[in-house]
Amino acid sequence: MFRILSLALAGLLLFSSGCASIVSRSRYPVMITSSPDRANILVTDKRGRPVYQGVTPATLELKSGSGYFGKAEYYVAFQKEGYAERIIPIRYKLDGWYFGNLLFGGLLGLLIIDPATGAMYKLDSGFIAATLQESVATTDREELKVYALEDIPADWRAHLVELGE
Repeated sequence: MFRILSLALAGLLLFSSGCASIVSRSRYPVMITSSPDRANILVTDKRGRPVYQGVTPATLELKSGSGYFGKAEYYVAFQKEGYAERIIPIRYKLDGWYFGNLLFGGLLGLLIIDPATGAMYKLDSGFIAATLQESVATTDREELKVYALEDIPADWRAHLVELGE
């Protein structure tokens, strides 16, 4: 029995070169939705380079790392005619499995494999939802509103000017 456990442990140590690389992943699916739907989206990385362009709803895979020991960060810009633009960040955080290298993956996993593959980071939520607000002010149209005197608030009435006949 001890021999079997020893062999299993030795095999585990041999094949688990990067703990987070084995248990976690370096690319994560992200579902992006909006209300109202059919909004145009542009996903850019932290350097402003476009990564994806499309229409909601959309599902895409994003890398969790951005270079050696670099954590990825993305921004989703939502645009739809008649609505204000909205930008939502997508951020990654340190994956707890990365510290498994202290027990199983060793220095190779801790300092080389997981930092190089980006597997040391994970996504908090694979779901991004944006509620877009209708644009209030537009420069395309002018409008004139007519109020009945009883509909005008009392504090506005002090500023009214009577027009001559």
